[in-house]
Amino acid sequence: MHPLPDTMQAVKITQPGSPEVLKIQQRPLPQKKEDEVLIQVYAAGINRPDVMQRAGLYPPPSGVTDIPGLEVSGIIVSVGSKVMNWEIGDSVCALVAGGGYAEYVNAPGSQCLPIPKGLTFREAASLPETYFTVWSNVFDRAQFSEQESILVHGGSSGIGTTAIQLCRALGRKIFVTAGSDEKCRACEAIGATKAINYRNEDFVERIMALTDNQGVNVIIDMVAGDYIQRDLKCLADDGRIVIIAFLGGVKTNINMTDILRRRLTITGSTLRPRSTQFKSDIALSLRNKVWPMFEAGIIEPMIFKSFALEEAADAHRLMESSEHIGKIILDVCEK
Repeated sequence: MHPLPDTMQAVKITQPGSPEVLKIQQRPLPQKKEDEVLIQVYAAGINRPDVMQRAGLYPPPSGVTDIPGLEVSGIIVSVGSKVMNWEIGDSVCALVAGGGYAEYVNAPGSQCLPIPKGLTFREAASLPETYFTVWSNVFDRAQFSEQESILVHGGSSGIGTTAIQLCRALGRKIFVTAGSDEKCRACEAIGATKAINYRNEDFVERIMALTDNQGVNVIIDMVAGDYIQRDLKCLADDGRIVIIAFLGGVKTNINMTDILRRRLTITGSTLRPRSTQFKSDIALSLRNKVWPMFEAGIIEPMIFKSFALEEAADAHRLMESSEHIGKIILDVCEK
């Protein structure tokens, strides 16, 4: 193993604003804690929270680096004294609280996962943020069970394509919304029961028609705003809405009658500020229940496009355009 450098290239948010504020700069190598590993980053995923952080709407938690990036893949180059299950040279992907847009990043050892056999570093970098988020919200928080149905807004996003594949693999009925006929076809091609083009169809009417006027049991909503009242109308009795983002706004007016009369639940969560133990529990579930699906070829990463680290601004422009189907990746180090 070559000696580690003192500095690294990283993407800095020079000020809150448009993608142009993302600039490459030299930063000191991060200093790991006892329960962390230092990863030489080969690839990093782009996610909506990164865009929100760049715009000044989603600051990192206290004590977390200002470098954006929530998921990486790469090689472990240093191991903390309390990390028992990883060694220098191991190939991993990891969920991090920040710092992914850099040549090196620290990650708690318990938030690292082996790269599934047959996957590239680029593919592995597309997994942690979306699979942690989907597993936590769909199966843990919403308690989505067999014989139930689910609606996921933003079906062609990283979250959406992940949810589609997982639900298909588990034999669950999943409906999604997307913004074009092309995106709808792509969602159905990977397993969506039905994709609804929200630009020219009323998703409430379509869901009720598709479910014999019963409604769906679970809705994963990354839009919020005015969508929430519409969500309530297409929920089955005892249905659950899980809000994971608010692209449509943070405020809305809702009619409380149906919530009481039909025992509906509105909840939500954000992953980044949760404890290491919480994230470690999700990592264990993924390793036991989902990673074997990758190795069996039942599910696979969906990557739309990759960019070099110095092209992070272009990657953010693509994310904000919503033209992508699947994940956007930064290629960080030469492999």
